[in-house]
Amino acid sequence: MKWLKINGRKPDADDAKVILTHATDIENLGILFGKYLPESLSKVINEDIENDLKKIDLYLDTIGTLQTLRKRGFQLALCSNLAKPYGEKLKILMPDNFDEIFFSYELGCIKPEVEIYKLMTQYLNCKMSDILFIGDNPILDVEIPKSLGMSAQLIERSKGQTLSMVLSDIING
Repeated sequence: MKWLKINGRKPDADDAKVILTHATDIENLGILFGKYLPESLSKVINEDIENDLKKIDLYLDTIGTLQTLRKRGFQLALCSNLAKPYGEKLKILMPDNFDEIFFSYELGCIKPEVEIYKLMTQYLNCKMSDILFIGDNPILDVEIPKSLGMSAQLIERSKGQTLSMVLSDIING
């Protein structure tokens, strides 16, 4: 984004949305922003992304908690605002843990847009009131889902919370 600005492209409030709602590579994102990125810059950005992806790992309790929920008969979905490389990495890390995956770059909409939450109900064949939304963003993952009629719970990993802690009533119930 810095290079785009230096080269005459004015930043826009929707820039993040463009990045998060297009299933494309960095070169085509540049074109979406009206500029052809130099090959050397594309290479550096792609290397940075690759290095970033190598650092992504799941929290230790994630898979076990998801498996417990599945054994209890819960339908599981993942909904996230992600650029394509990050979503593809998560699909590799969690290949069979969800009934549905809702990534912004595949759907063309982002949280907090109501459309992404509505798409969840359509694909899962349920009502908003049937969904328990869990996430780490107080607005996107709790406030908005609750305003739409979902149950929602904040997970605060920085405070040591685990997914199994947040779901202890369901898991132990």
